[in-house]
Amino acid sequence: MPTDSNDRAGTSRRSYLKLATAVAASAGVVGTAAAGSLDDEYGTVVDVTEAGADPDGNESITPIIEELEGDDTLLKFPPGRYYVDRRIRVTDRDNFGMVGDDATLVPATYDEYDDLGDWNYKLFRLGVDYSPMTDLRVENFTVDMSAANTGVRALDVVVDDGLVVRDVDVAGRHDTGAWGPGRFVVNDPDGSGLVERFTAPDGAALSANAPGDRLRWGPSGIICNDYNEGTITFRDCVVNGFPDNGLYAANGSGSVRIEGGHFENNLGANVRLGGHDSYIRDATVVVGRDTDVRAQRGVRLENGNLLVVRNVDLRTTVDDSPAVRITDDADYNFVVDSSITAKSAGSNNAISVRPSGNQTRIKRTTIEHDTGGSAAVVIADGDYPVFLRNVTVTGSAPADGYYGAIHNGRDDCEFRKVTVDHGGGASRRALTNTGSNCIIYEGEYESEANAIVDGGDSTWIEGITARSRRDEPGLRLTDEASDIYAKKSRIVNGIEDYSQDGYSGWGNDLS
Repeated sequence: MPTDSNDRAGTSRRSYLKLATAVAASAGVVGTAAAGSLDDEYGTVVDVTEAGADPDGNESITPIIEELEGDDTLLKFPPGRYYVDRRIRVTDRDNFGMVGDDATLVPATYDEYDDLGDWNYKLFRLGVDYSPMTDLRVENFTVDMSAANTGVRALDVVVDDGLVVRDVDVAGRHDTGAWGPGRFVVNDPDGSGLVERFTAPDGAALSANAPGDRLRWGPSGIICNDYNEGTITFRDCVVNGFPDNGLYAANGSGSVRIEGGHFENNLGANVRLGGHDSYIRDATVVVGRDTDVRAQRGVRLENGNLLVVRNVDLRTTVDDSPAVRITDDADYNFVVDSSITAKSAGSNNAISVRPSGNQTRIKRTTIEHDTGGSAAVVIADGDYPVFLRNVTVTGSAPADGYYGAIHNGRDDCEFRKVTVDHGGGASRRALTNTGSNCIIYEGEYESEANAIVDGGDSTWIEGITARSRRDEPGLRLTDEASDIYAKKSRIVNGIEDYSQDGYSGWGNDLS
């Protein structure tokens, strides 16, 4: 495939007359378009092959597209393979679209790609932060990265409003170490955008194994952070096997909404979610490939508020790789109606709330925890409470690192209608609490050792069942516990009381 500048310039000159003819004829195309068709939404509609773009993949289409782009313009790509060896840049356009019909974009290899001296390695740069697009549409393309040493950012997009990207499939492993397949930003707080069925299932190589060396780990699958201030929806996207996060949407002030999709084996985190009023729902997230390169997480919540994980199937089989990690000033977090499975040979958590993770509610969620150790749910000491309601924890893990299947070190937490049936060794507990002013209400706790061990101050226990399978007392109060109140609970084999002042309460069954 030709790559030198003379060939590119020649392509531009040869295409000029075709380009002028196609643009002039476009008004007639629009005038005869069927009512309600996509063509009716644009004043100018151009078949790029009629304007000189090569559909056989022999000559770069970059100069053709740069001449065709404009306001109120739709570019149509008929069936074919379209070679790109230099970034195509379009900025500050209103109502611009590109739509393929069995169209495949073929980037040049790393050595052949003209990066313009700025390490771009991007097919399309559509809008920039200081000059965004308005009403941008990109649909129905395959990006073929199957050749060796091939990998670019297919779409680098900034809009102020009106983004639609749909049915873009990135095929082949990204092995250059350059920017990952997609970046999408809505930089106006009142703007919105949709990225639907953007798929990158084949992943990317680490920078250490690729010719590009300016990224620490390698490319991310999709990026939506920093400058995102509007509302953007990622629907039914697929991102697998990237070395520096799958969908990285953590640091903007806007709202990120992830609906459906599959995210698997992305290092760092499969999904990093932040912003304001953001969520992931109805999706599948899998951590299933062990690596000693860096840690992995399923979903990481950070740097935002009102962050929701709803109806998500989360699975992790890798040591020290929790399915949900809540950290770095994530505030008002929710894990709701979800299914979490943690199975690994070594220690692992299903949910980890770090000290910097703030108020969190976990509701109507099932957790299966079969690992080599640690707790299913770890709530580290922090400034804001965590609430569990209608949560079920089952499984088996030795008491390695944490004795309790649920470990709480935070004040003012509540455990309401929680069911724990957990084993894995003589020391395994269902719930360990060291926080003060906590509530344990209407739950069922069963484990090998004392089902509940409490070392907090002013814990209220009511309406629970606690049983040790080893016939130890169902509840043990440590010598750090004080002002404990237990009411109307069934605590099998009684209460082992080492507290400072003894517990109080009434109506308990201690047989």
